[in-house]
Amino acid sequence: MGEPPPNLAARLRAHGQQHLLADWAALDVNARERLVEQLAGVDFAELERLFRRRNEPHAALPSRERIAPVPMEPRTTAAIAVGEAAIRRGEVAALLVAGGQATRLGTDRPKGVYPVGPVSGASLFQIHAEKVLALRRRYSANIPFLVMTSPATHDETIEFFTKNRFFGLPPDSVTFFQQGTMPALDLATGRLLMEAPGRLCLSPNGHGGTLTALADSGLLAKLKANGIRHLFYFQVDNPLVRVADPAFVGRHVETSSEVSSKVVAKTDPAEKVGVLGLVDGRCSILEYSDLPHAMANERATDGGLVFRAGSPAIHLFSLEFLERITSGPTRLDFHLAKKKVNCLDDAGKPFAPTVENALKFELFIFDALPLADRWLVMEVRREDEFAPLKNATGADSPATVRKLLIDRAARWLESAGVQVPRANGESKFPLEIGPRFALDESEFRIKLPNGFAINGPTLLNT
Repeated sequence: MGEPPPNLAARLRAHGQQHLLADWAALDVNARERLVEQLAGVDFAELERLFRRRNEPHAALPSRERIAPVPMEPRTTAAIAVGEAAIRRGEVAALLVAGGQATRLGTDRPKGVYPVGPVSGASLFQIHAEKVLALRRRYSANIPFLVMTSPATHDETIEFFTKNRFFGLPPDSVTFFQQGTMPALDLATGRLLMEAPGRLCLSPNGHGGTLTALADSGLLAKLKANGIRHLFYFQVDNPLVRVADPAFVGRHVETSSEVSSKVVAKTDPAEKVGVLGLVDGRCSILEYSDLPHAMANERATDGGLVFRAGSPAIHLFSLEFLERITSGPTRLDFHLAKKKVNCLDDAGKPFAPTVENALKFELFIFDALPLADRWLVMEVRREDEFAPLKNATGADSPATVRKLLIDRAARWLESAGVQVPRANGESKFPLEIGPRFALDESEFRIKLPNGFAINGPTLLNT
């Protein structure tokens, strides 16, 4: 590969991007192959279309008159039965979004390897995988487990699952796929920026890229061919999430919903979570940063927030809906952001800008919601299903996540008649109930041995 492939060079010239081959002669064989591979995945016509939008104003939040609180769906016994039947029929797959690194926790490893089990030290990956394993065993069902990674986490994630023997799951039931990336463009010229000789400035294409990556990788078509009709979507940093909760699945199926979402009640107007609401009658997520102060603080007659439906990023999608929004004219579109991006300058020297010099592009998962013609929202208790791991200390930290796991275990134990030793209202000992022992409180009460007592740190997960 002494000279650039002629078809590649011609393609770059046609789009005014021939500068991308300026360092070709100085690159070794591996670097040349990597660059050719990167450029093969670039849609230059799409980038040109996006660059023409660079000066479009951001869409303003609609007026208060066009926004209303979202109605909530109930949990019912009938819905549980419907959901369990769908799981038994093998119609539900689980999708774990795990492309992020734990940089805010002091490591560049995948966040999923972070240990959060209060007694076991189980990783986030182990907790989630064992939930899928427990569901498969409970319902004697095939539940495909999809793990979305990123270029930064892909290899280590696969290595971690392999080393841990897939946490008991059949290896052929677990599929890893990578989130897409997008090049950064020079804000003034639209030329692709280079991070280093032979290497483009690439960044993940946003959480909405999970859905397009499913389609582009062929996984969506494979799921459909295997009889999957519903895809449960959740994020790696929440160990309390109830994977494929039958009541949630059941209401989704009963109502023929295209998108279903769980929410938790916001109690603090300033909490940094998106809020589900109706915009012109369509279910939408209102970003916390966009919600006007008056609306964020508005109270109902019961004293609760009017716009209280906080999003923990737990969704259920119909496969037919995902097919519709990941192809053709209805495909999710990119959001543009002007950013400062370190890159090579025109002379090929490292450049650290002091002002925005680049356009970056992201797809947002919440853009999918208003595209649904049929949708539902189910409110769940925060303490039962939402324990996000975001920060090294303070709120949403390993300490708060482990406390929430202990608190849930204590509630389940006490509801089963077990005395939990407490000091100042808190359990005196670390407590942990793993998914392999029980997925919910009802199952826990059935499986707990008679005469069970707490005498120290306690782990139930067999």
